[in-house]
Amino acid sequence: MIIMGFVQKWRQGLNLITLVALFPIVLMGQDNTQYFSLSEVIRLAQEQSPDALIAKHRFRRSYWDYRSFKAGYLPNLKLDATLPNYNRTIDAITQSDGTEEYRERQLARYTANLSLSQRIGLTGGEVFLNSGLQRIDNYYTDTTTKQFLSTPVSIGFRQPIFSYNSYKWEKKIEPMVYEEARREYLESREKIAFTAVNHFFNLLMAQVEVSIAVKNQANYDTLYNIARGRYTLGKIAENELLQLELNLLRANAAMENADLNYQNMLFTFKSYLRLKTNNPLVLLPPAETFHFDVDIPRAVAEAQSNTSTGMAFERRLLEAESQLSMAKLDGRFDAEIFATYGLTQSSDLFDQVYNNPLDEQRVSVGLTIPILDWGQARGRIKMAESGLDLVRTSIEQERLDFEQNVFLQVTQFMMQKNQLLIAAKADTVAQKRFDVTQKRYMIGKVNDVLELKNAQIDNDNAKIGYYSALKTYWTSFYELRRLTLFDFTANRKLNVTPEELLK
Repeated sequence: MIIMGFVQKWRQGLNLITLVALFPIVLMGQDNTQYFSLSEVIRLAQEQSPDALIAKHRFRRSYWDYRSFKAGYLPNLKLDATLPNYNRTIDAITQSDGTEEYRERQLARYTANLSLSQRIGLTGGEVFLNSGLQRIDNYYTDTTTKQFLSTPVSIGFRQPIFSYNSYKWEKKIEPMVYEEARREYLESREKIAFTAVNHFFNLLMAQVEVSIAVKNQANYDTLYNIARGRYTLGKIAENELLQLELNLLRANAAMENADLNYQNMLFTFKSYLRLKTNNPLVLLPPAETFHFDVDIPRAVAEAQSNTSTGMAFERRLLEAESQLSMAKLDGRFDAEIFATYGLTQSSDLFDQVYNNPLDEQRVSVGLTIPILDWGQARGRIKMAESGLDLVRTSIEQERLDFEQNVFLQVTQFMMQKNQLLIAAKADTVAQKRFDVTQKRYMIGKVNDVLELKNAQIDNDNAKIGYYSALKTYWTSFYELRRLTLFDFTANRKLNVTPEELLK
């Protein structure tokens, strides 16, 4: 990391001059003035700006969605109960002689079933363990009977044989979706820093423009008064006096426009940072910049390895492969095995319903064999294959564009050191030229008022140009961080833990 000595020394002096020129009343004793550095503005923006809150809540949603997905693969314990299911109706009842009669029936059912199930992601099956108890109350005209049915334990499994295994693909894709969301949050933070830099320098340059307008107005007012005296003595022509008067009028208008622009930039600045203070604000230009060499191949590698874009390439390809697997397996030859083994018993007495339970087995094998589908399955497979090829082609082109974007951003950032040096030197030269021209005009050695005006315009443009170059440097700095999610000043990857965002 190299600090440009010339630029730093020049800017330290400029900062003091800017503050004195902009806020003379503040510096005379206002205690409620708030000073903001660039780092402080970025910190506030990343903590409380609307973009920061949206990014935080978006990540929290992704986090809990991923937690829910992981919980779906843990054992699931569930209680189902009906207390009671009462039914009073008239039904056709079969008599002992085989005839049927319509009779009133009243019955109540009570059921309770406790089940423990576990998904098997590798095979797409499920194992389960159940225990249940049922009771039936039959209400007749002269009597009421009740009966209990118990299932102390029942264990079983359900296993598709040739079906599409969504569990297997979800276990690959969902962690990538969560990691992509985490990286998107990191990128959002750097994008917020980028936006904060823009708001900071927009307001700072508006402040500088106000100071320039105030200074120019004072200078032209002084020059106009001097010129009036010279015109009275016949030392200058009326045309030159009128030109200075016109410059003064323009300076007055420029001061009003600069103040209006400053108020607009101040409102935008406070709105983005959600600042509710009405105290005067003073922005402190950054005192140093960081310049370092960035190896382009390494920057590209970090971008592919760290960013959500690199992760999205892999996720999209995996999703397309999942769709192809689904097209090949669904609607083809399907089979499912379902098997249970358990114990069961019934009794009219509750204390005997668990005595000497009988074993119970169930086994079923279901088959689905398409015989004639008129090419529907084949069409789905071809569509999925085409979709996979399309995704591969799109990712290949997007990867090239992504790498090119990183290359251009690194190149732009590497230019900023020289650009800042040129802008700082240009401002120094323009300021010196204006000071010399103004002094020579005031003592009468320069009679061309246009030369003075040109020197003033060049000086103003050079000062604004320096802050514009400084703004470009910092936006490039944070854009490079966003594109790579790598801090080249500390030589480490950017990171965040979920605990920091769930507080």
